[in-house]
Amino acid sequence: MFMTKLQSFAMLAGLATAHMAMESPCPRFNPHCSPKPELPSGASWDYSITNPIPYDGILCKSNTPWPKPVASWTAGQSVTVKLEPGGATHGGGHCQFSLSYDGGKTFVVLHEILGKCFGQDDSQRDFTFTLPSGLPSSEKAVFAWTWVNAIGNREFYMNCADISIKGSGSSYTGKEM
Repeated sequence: MFMTKLQSFAMLAGLATAHMAMESPCPRFNPHCSPKPELPSGASWDYSITNPIPYDGILCKSNTPWPKPVASWTAGQSVTVKLEPGGATHGGGHCQFSLSYDGGKTFVVLHEILGKCFGQDDSQRDFTFTLPSGLPSSEKAVFAWTWVNAIGNREFYMNCADISIKGSGSSYTGKEM
C-alpha cells in the first residue's frame, strides 16, 4: 500500500507534535516564557522542555534555579498554573502540582488530577487551585508540575519553577510526590 505525499506529511507532523510543558509560572530554562527571566551563568535554554525527564535522575531537568523567583504566591490564595497551548496529551493521565522547600529534593503535593489531567476533551491548559493556608514563607521554593501520560509508553514529565511564598506556617507536610 502506498502513501500519498499528504498522508506522509500528516504522519510526520503528528510525530513532531510536542508533548506538554508548563508556561506559567515559567519553568527552569523554558525559552518560550514571556517575559523570559535572565539565565543563570553557564546555563542554556531548554529547547526540549516538552520532553519527558531524562533517565539521569535529575527530576526538574536541571538542579540550577533561576537567579530570582519567577512568581510570588501567598499561602491561602488561589493560583493559576498555565501549560503551553497545543501539545500531545496522550489521553490525559495523572498530573500533580507540588512544592519543595529543600531545593527540589522532596516535594509535597498541593493539588492532583487523576485520570483526565487535561479535562474531558483534553483541551484544559489552565489549572486554578488554592494554596494551603499553612505554608511557610520562602524566597526559594520550587514549584513542580508533573504528568504521567495515559496512552502510549509511560513517560514522566516534570517542569519546575522557582517561586517565593508568603506564609505564616512553620512547616508543611502532606502527600509526597
